[in-house]
Amino acid sequence: MPHRSPLCGANPPAAATPRVGAVLAPAPDVQPRQRVAVVGLGYVGLPTALSLTAAGSEVVGIDVDENRLAAIKDERVELFHGDASRLATALNDQLLKLTTEPATMKEADAVVICVPTPVDAHTTPDMTALSRACETVVEHAQRGQTIVLTSTTYAGCTRDLLIAPLRQRGFQIGTDVFVAFSPERIDPGVAGHAPESTPRVLGGFTGRCSERAARLLAHTAAVVHIVSSPEAAEMTKLLENTFRAVNIALANEFADAATELGIDVIEVISAASTKPYGYMPFYPGSGVGGHCIPCDPHYLLWQMRARRRNSPVVDAAMAAIAARPRAVFGRAVRVLADSGKPLTGARILIAGVSYKPGISDIRESPALAIIDLLSSQGAHVFFSDPYVDVVRSAVAGTLHHVANPDQMAWDLVVVHTAHPDHDLGWLAQQPTVLDASYKLADLPNRHLL
Repeated sequence: MPHRSPLCGANPPAAATPRVGAVLAPAPDVQPRQRVAVVGLGYVGLPTALSLTAAGSEVVGIDVDENRLAAIKDERVELFHGDASRLATALNDQLLKLTTEPATMKEADAVVICVPTPVDAHTTPDMTALSRACETVVEHAQRGQTIVLTSTTYAGCTRDLLIAPLRQRGFQIGTDVFVAFSPERIDPGVAGHAPESTPRVLGGFTGRCSERAARLLAHTAAVVHIVSSPEAAEMTKLLENTFRAVNIALANEFADAATELGIDVIEVISAASTKPYGYMPFYPGSGVGGHCIPCDPHYLLWQMRARRRNSPVVDAAMAAIAARPRAVFGRAVRVLADSGKPLTGARILIAGVSYKPGISDIRESPALAIIDLLSSQGAHVFFSDPYVDVVRSAVAGTLHHVANPDQMAWDLVVVHTAHPDHDLGWLAQQPTVLDASYKLADLPNRHLL
């Protein structure tokens, strides 16, 4: 019979069931060491595992990618918020074990699912990884376990992929096993946004499910906010990132209007930010990247289309965001033409290709589409990014980071990502710069979108 900590088991210590809207602060660690299985060790799963080991849990990290596990074991992974030292400690103290074997989760008190939920080329949700992960968790589930899904998904997914199949196996949810949804909130590379200082939203299938999951998450989050159901928690995550997408689309549109009128949009945003209520700043750019904003609103749109309902504001925002890289391309063509140079044969440098400053992640980065568009029309495109070594383009082939761009001649430099620790002073010596980051206000040769 596997060990069970008081987190799980048939007869846990008496605890009040948290009410809806309750905000729970982390409790002192008075429990015996708990065993947690984290399924998926990507950008979300690995930091989640390290938060748990730092709280004293024994974690088994399960991933289907052996190369990823090898990179983690060798500490060759990008981490933030002090997680690099946490990884070294967890490996040294044998608090983190790595495996591709899903049966190891049978020994766990709790299972946390952290697998990607992307969209395909047609912006349709790709549930492949999540469906397989949930099937595996259901197959190996044991009585007394707490199961928490963190992957962003549609409202009702926890019920469809975990609760219903667990019931089919004969489990009574809230008595035999405890199921909840708590969306990840990770902001890589942004100081002050460490997971432990960020509140978590949690929705359990029953009050006891919420209580069990909250006791797990309270060791790794500033507070845990309880909502009425997994669906409410799932919808919360969709609202958070759809809100961002809509406002980024608005910021881009407002920036275009300001440029047309000869007004500095960043000055306007800064001025509007002095209002202490009813406003929060969003900034224009070349588009959006990463795994959240380009994908998450499409889960809502997909679900609404299935119900024959329209979401015109969200639809318009996502269409505008998708079109933004082509707007950068069009502006680059015009800027070159104004300087008397054709696009064909032009030497163009993309400065910064990661989807946001301070990280190496290029998933869904608008820079990739911009490179393809420029290359497809005969431009010779290069990139320089201190965080990124290689970019593989469907059109331009394999591109390598240009380490000394200031020592080369460019017909056009497109500033895509302005890393805070990367000196861009050399751009003042370049004849033509297209500032798609909107962060180089003092540059004399600067053009905006």
